[in-house]
Amino acid sequence: MALRYDMELVARLTDFERKRIAAQNNGKLAMYTTVKRGMDVAGSLVALALFSPIFAVTATLIKLESPKAPVFFQQTRIGKNGRKFKMYKFRSMVPDAEQKLAALLEKNEIKGAMFKLKDDPRITRIGRFIRKTSIDELPQLVNVLKGEMSLVGPRPPLQREVEEYSDYDKLRLSVSGGCTGLWQVTGRSNLSFEQMVELDLEYIRKRSIRGDLKIIFRTFKLLLGAKDAF
Repeated sequence: MALRYDMELVARLTDFERKRIAAQNNGKLAMYTTVKRGMDVAGSLVALALFSPIFAVTATLIKLESPKAPVFFQQTRIGKNGRKFKMYKFRSMVPDAEQKLAALLEKNEIKGAMFKLKDDPRITRIGRFIRKTSIDELPQLVNVLKGEMSLVGPRPPLQREVEEYSDYDKLRLSVSGGCTGLWQVTGRSNLSFEQMVELDLEYIRKRSIRGDLKIIFRTFKLLLGAKDAF
């Protein structure tokens, strides 16, 4: 695990991890990448069709609670190799949530380059439900269809989070971010930032279509009651 106060150790770990990822993925990525993209396109199209009633109901409830506020929320995230893109979500917070963030940063409940607050006062009533069930994440299927994300991969971070990354942490950006991933189905908000990084790197080293399907299956089991989501 990367220790930020020891830059020499971080450099050695980063070099070691780069070599380990390259060695374990050598010769296996071409077919995997092709099949994975096909699975992303097909999966996102099917999911958008199946979840269209949930989209309609969720949009209606959000609009009823805040008639003048937008239904969707767009946020700049960092994708593969540091590429920026707009990630879509159902709006689960008050319209001026970003402006209120600075006053809450000192209450962050997760150590490291990530912000999580269980009782975040910016979350709306319907927002609390759709975050608990991960319904707020469904619009990211559009990002998958556009090729900006994958169905499975590391959580796409914010720019301010990446600015705090060590070189070791940045290795998690070597693949496309995902709607779900090993971190999400392992412990999510109950895990530290360092644990998230280690799980993401484990996923990158061992990635396979079979592994992706297992993560998707585990995600469906959690979708209607993700107790670790906030």
